[in-house]
Amino acid sequence: VEAVHLIADGKAPRIPQPKEGATYEGIQKKENAEISWDQPAAVLHNWIRGHDKVPGAWTTINGQVVTFYGSSLFDASVPAGQELAIKGASRPGLVTKNGLVVFGNDGKMVLVRNLQFEDGKMIPASKYFSSNETTALELTEEEKKMAEDIR
Repeated sequence: VEAVHLIADGKAPRIPQPKEGATYEGIQKKENAEISWDQPAAVLHNWIRGHDKVPGAWTTINGQVVTFYGSSLFDASVPAGQELAIKGASRPGLVTKNGLVVFGNDGKMVLVRNLQFEDGKMIPASKYFSSNETTALELTEEEKKMAEDIR
């Protein structure tokens, strides 16, 4: 009640907020979102999830910055997949049909569903090794004729 009366009378003390620590802007910088791999899976998941979408948690794979999106804890047996070396990780990740499985220092797993490359291209993590492949469109004779007619 006394505090309310001091405010109403205009006599409440005013303490200016210090400038240091007064904002969260420093957290939102891309350089502050690099993944530190020497942590348990739950911490890795929370780091990736906490930076999903802006600025995006990232790591280096094959010399390229890759940003991870859409993580979830993966509580099952280690799935079959193609190994992917990740800079700083004690164990390679696994590209599986469901996404990229990465390991915490506790041996538990995190599933990452989407990856974004430096050029802005985003792919499902399960397509990492097939992302550079291109398939040529093959036309039947009838379709070739139709294409010629259209030209």
